[in-house]
This record gives sequence, structure tokens and C-alpha cells, in this order.
Amino acid sequence: MTSQTDSTHHISLADKIESARRIVIKIGSALLFDGKSGEARQHWLDRLGDDIAALSRQGKEVIIVSSGSIALGRQILGLKKTLKLEAKQAAAATGQVALVQLWADALAAHNLTAAQILLAPDDTETRKRHINARDTISTLLALGVVPVVNENDTITTYEIRFGDNDRLAARVAAMMSADLLILLSDIDGLYSANPKLDRTARHIPYIGEITDEIIAMGGDSDTEFASGGMTTKLAAAQIASKAGVTMGICSGVIDRPLSHLKEGGKASLFAASTSAVTARKNWIAGALAPQGQIHIDKGAYNALQAGKSLLPVGVTRVTGTFDRGDLVQLLSPEGDEIGYGLTAYSNQEAQKLAGQKSTDITAVLGYEHRDELVHADDLVIIKASSAIRQTD
Repeated sequence: MTSQTDSTHHISLADKIESARRIVIKIGSALLFDGKSGEARQHWLDRLGDDIAALSRQGKEVIIVSSGSIALGRQILGLKKTLKLEAKQAAAATGQVALVQLWADALAAHNLTAAQILLAPDDTETRKRHINARDTISTLLALGVVPVVNENDTITTYEIRFGDNDRLAARVAAMMSADLLILLSDIDGLYSANPKLDRTARHIPYIGEITDEIIAMGGDSDTEFASGGMTTKLAAAQIASKAGVTMGICSGVIDRPLSHLKEGGKASLFAASTSAVTARKNWIAGALAPQGQIHIDKGAYNALQAGKSLLPVGVTRVTGTFDRGDLVQLLSPEGDEIGYGLTAYSNQEAQKLAGQKSTDITAVLGYEHRDELVHADDLVIIKASSAIRQTD
């Protein structure tokens, strides 16, 4: 096996869980429901709740991406297994209520609150909707809430779907700059071949790079409820890796699957190809042409160079027409382009806030919003101003 799949000197998934601060956990329908009866595996869900609560007590932020709304809705409505699009959307609408209630009950046992987040592909790809979704989930995490994410199957069509929750989970992990994405599966990781068909298949504990050889190891799932197998998990790994997110695949069939990893349970770890911060900066840098310009003073310039956010008090002038979430150009006191970022305010709001303290935002606008005009996470500084450097 090549060095890209050699586990020697590489951390395990259990180690990464210990060091990660923000973790996305994806759970598929095949784990949530009994394949024969179709009933929810309540005991298993309660035990997974134990694991999530343990992570929360360690100060970690957890986001759940959960399948199951269609399977639950189908059962509640007494619908057949093969459904047309409209019936699937009706099942999703019905089942989503029951799905979130399952999670709410499992987490409430540990005094944790669940929140429902329904996403469509545009919510993670379109910058304006991306920043809104990111802000909402970030606020929930700051409040100690566990977001439960699912695809918005009630309004999406096959042409505009993520296609499966493995890729949805990877998009969410990328959007939230997560440290780790865990895919709980019916298999304990990646194998050189399908272990159900090939007894000589080798378990691959570490994947440093997703090569054509690795992609060729993917196979189809034979579970009743799942919408994808190892192929979709490898696609998710590619998304996560490029976004700076480490990804792990481990068995979710057993009780307390995350605790099992600490006891030596098998898993496959996919290394990130860059850092989450670098990946997000590249994502911002890939935006369309800036829609406006924000001129800043020397104090704001120095703050940006130190990695801080742009506050309204440091803004001297606002030009152009832009809305919340648009890309804006940042100009130094001399008028030099020094970077760009995603603004939290429209040009009209920014003009009113220019030179104002963050504590005065509510009084100026008549409503409360973010303290930062452009948050540090949404900034890309491309160069320094020579005049500023000479006078500092």
C-alpha cells in the first residue's frame, strides 16, 4: 500500500475527535431505522445522544446531519415504498416533524436543545444564502444548541438536490469551517474492495490523498433505506478535503459508536488537503467582481492586518451598490486596494454606520444586527499599503 494509505505516524479518528472543536456528524436512514420493521431504533439513538452529550461537555460544538424524514413520513402516512416525487415531498414534510422530535427527545435527556435546519443546494453555494445559513448555525452553536440538518426535500427536485446526505454533510462542514466530519455508516471504513464480496479486502485506516486508486475502491450500498454507498462517501471526502475539513468513516451500527472508537474501533480517516481558514479565503476569493467599495482609516487598516474584523467605526466612506452577503473591495486611506470581504450590511446601511461605534448600531439602524461590518472569517487581505507601512 502506498504512503497515502499508510496509517504509520498518522493520527486516528479517535485522536482527531479529541482535538476537534467543531464536529459535523452524519447519520443515515439505514442506521436510524430497522430494515425489517421500519421502526426507529430508539435505544440506539439514545445511546448516540450519550456520545453527543459527552462531546458537548468537553466544550465541542456538534452539528448533526440526519436522514430519515422520507422513511418516517412514509411509515406515518402508510405509503408504499416506491413513491413519485410529490409523494416523497409529502412524506418528507410529514416525517421531518417526527425526525426532529426523535432528536429533540434524545438530546433533551442530556439537557441539550435541538434546532431544525433545512437546506437546499443554493443555501450552501450562493454566497448571500451561504452567509445567512452560516450565521444562523453559528448563533445556534454559540447558544449551546445542537443543529439538526437535513435536505429540504419538501421543495427541492431531483435536478437541484444534493443527491445524498453524505455530500450535504460535507457541504455543511465546509460552510461551517468544521474541524471534522464523521460519517456513521454500516461499515467501519474504506476497504480496498467490497468486504462483503471479497474476503481479501484490506481495511484502509488513513487516506492522505484521494487518488484514482482510492476512488476505484468505492462500491454501491445494499441497504434498503440508504441513497448511496461508499462512492458517495468518497465524493463527500473530496468536498471536505478541499474545504480543509478532515473526514472519518466509522461503523454506526453499534451502540455509542463514537465511544467505541476510543476503545480501538476501526475507522478510516481522510486528511484535509488544506486548512479550513485557507479554503474559506479561497472560496471568498472566487467570488464575482466586488459590488462596492469600503474605504477605511489607519486604525481599521492596522486592525485588519492583525487579523481582526472590520468595525463600522473604522469606515470613512462607502461607494457602490451592494446587499448583505455581497463581495466588497476594501481600500486603504490612500485609496489602495488591500483586500475584500463579504459584507454583513447593505451599502445603505453601511453608509449610515460609517464612523459609528458598534454599540450604536441599534440606535442608528433601528434594529440590532452584527457588530462587524465585515467579519474576520469573511475577509481576504491581499496586500499592505506602502504609505501605512512607512508611517507605522
